[in-house]
Amino acid sequence: MIKIYHNPRCSKSRQGLELLEKSGKEFEIIKYLKNIPSDKELTFIIEKLQIKPIDLIRKNEAIWKENYKGKKLSDKEIISAMIQNPKLIERPIVINNDKATIGRPLENIQQII
Repeated sequence: MIKIYHNPRCSKSRQGLELLEKSGKEFEIIKYLKNIPSDKELTFIIEKLQIKPIDLIRKNEAIWKENYKGKKLSDKEIISAMIQNPKLIERPIVINNDKATIGRPLENIQQII
């Protein structure tokens, strides 16, 4: 089943959700600000995306700039920062079986559904 890690307040995330709705395929919405991914789940997502944890960080968020920018952090520390501050997680994230993408640009979502 397709999953979208969604933030309703984000326009790109809303556009990604709309794309999935128009596809007619079944999918699950995970509002990750309310249902914060566990360490295990976030690690799984990062592995599916085939990226480093730092690549999933929204580096322009004030939380990042004020608390983490310029510090040398391990992958575990970066994942921990995302769990403690889920606003730092890039969005939307779409997973479709063995494929995963960050929906920026939206064409990334089209390629995996």
